[in-house]
Amino acid sequence: APPSSPPTGGEAGGVGGNEGGVEAIGRHLATATAHSQELEDKRGEAIALHHLGSLYQKTGQLTAAQKLTEKSLLIAEGIQAEKFVARSHSQLGQILKQQGKIPESIIAYSNAVKGFDALRKDLVAISQDVQFDFRETVEPAYRELVGLLLRSQPSQSQLQQAIDLIEALQLAELDNFFRDSCLEAQPEKIDQIDSTAAVIYPIILPDSLEIILLQQDRLILHHQIKLSQKEVEETILKMRRSLQRPFGANRLSSPTKLYNWLIKPFEAELASNQIQTLVFVLDGNLRNVPMAALYDGEKEKYLMEKYAIALTPGLQLLKSQSLEPEKLQVLTAGISESVLDFSPLPGVEWELEKISEILPSQKLLNQEFTRENLGTKTEENPAPIIHLATHGQFSSNREDTFILAWDEKIYVTEFEQLLRRRENLGVASPIELLVLSACQTALGDKRATLGLAGVAVRSGARSTLATLWSVQDDSTAELIVEFYRQLTNPNISKAEALRRAQVAMLNSRFNLPYFWAPFVLLGNWQ
Repeated sequence: APPSSPPTGGEAGGVGGNEGGVEAIGRHLATATAHSQELEDKRGEAIALHHLGSLYQKTGQLTAAQKLTEKSLLIAEGIQAEKFVARSHSQLGQILKQQGKIPESIIAYSNAVKGFDALRKDLVAISQDVQFDFRETVEPAYRELVGLLLRSQPSQSQLQQAIDLIEALQLAELDNFFRDSCLEAQPEKIDQIDSTAAVIYPIILPDSLEIILLQQDRLILHHQIKLSQKEVEETILKMRRSLQRPFGANRLSSPTKLYNWLIKPFEAELASNQIQTLVFVLDGNLRNVPMAALYDGEKEKYLMEKYAIALTPGLQLLKSQSLEPEKLQVLTAGISESVLDFSPLPGVEWELEKISEILPSQKLLNQEFTRENLGTKTEENPAPIIHLATHGQFSSNREDTFILAWDEKIYVTEFEQLLRRRENLGVASPIELLVLSACQTALGDKRATLGLAGVAVRSGARSTLATLWSVQDDSTAELIVEFYRQLTNPNISKAEALRRAQVAMLNSRFNLPYFWAPFVLLGNWQ
């Protein structure tokens, strides 16, 4: 039974080191446990035991910590306190891992993830006091389980489980961003999407960088690099800074290091299997750097010179039809003048004009580009492409994620309502491609691409083309126009059209990665 007063010996032992603060906390928790028992307050008892188990864990008394946590878990299961059941499974997983009981730890963490996933799906109906901090409580359970599965020569089933976990974590992050369950997983097999594509999952763990390669009808491959999370994140930050300040002396050192980590271990495999498209399910801060700019120091080529590139939160893709060149139409909207204290974008008029020369289009420019007009035209116009050339920002905070219209900022949840008017009316003409020209990720926000992924998912568009940072509007216009030119070619994917546009920029006066690298394609790449 759990101690009803501060433990002083016996099986549990004293609370670590007789340090005054720790001992006092242990005394209070033991008292809280006793009072909860007297009042038959099962929830209070489970909470007190959980925290007491955590305290024993911190002081290294792992046997007692395990027993207290298991007791807390048993009570929480009895009263169907799902949140606390998941948290206690996670804590138990930590304790078992510290004891070297790896199979048992995997089971405990698996149960924690199942619990968190169930809570994610019911998040809308859960009251605010039941919701919990995602980064402190939920994310570590996924990452710890992935780390355990990949620690030593993982089997094919363990690699597939790790993939499933990373994709589930991506969805959980998006749900946490929106505070509701925004996307139901619709798993697709890579060979059902594109037999010439390979999916790369880089996973940042505290003491290693894990890379998994998934291809059609082949063994899942895995490569582990022993690196601290700090070293990986410092390299990512240096790459982002070097690309945004392109004239530095070591501009290509970080892109080369990341290339060697993520691509080089699989170079021969990708070449022998004639892979044409690389799809990245990026983890953590890796989302803040463009994979197109990874640089092969030996052959002196950027990754986008070798492969078409796309990003996705996972293979839970909305089904997409190929864009038939003869049926392409576009609804364009843009702001070239200064509005709401944002700087003018004089290249926008040229950009929209050139697009209209390539594809049939309807245009909303400056005063015509209002929130209501955008919604109305999206509803009325069956165009498979919507192109917005305006200021916008992607942030890890949904309240700071917006697209700028002439009359107001359109925040991400409102943006979804506007673009989904068409499908809400039952019109069978989904948005196949959403282009967000001149938008950028929030400066200094390490998780800003959550906002970008959120816009991509919630807009209902099958694919989204956007920028990680804002580039001068004349170079942006040139790349965008070239992208549309390439898209009119028969049998060309969106990812390949972007690759060709970036190669064209590489061979122009805008040849530095600063100008072409921030353009990323999210979602279905075909």
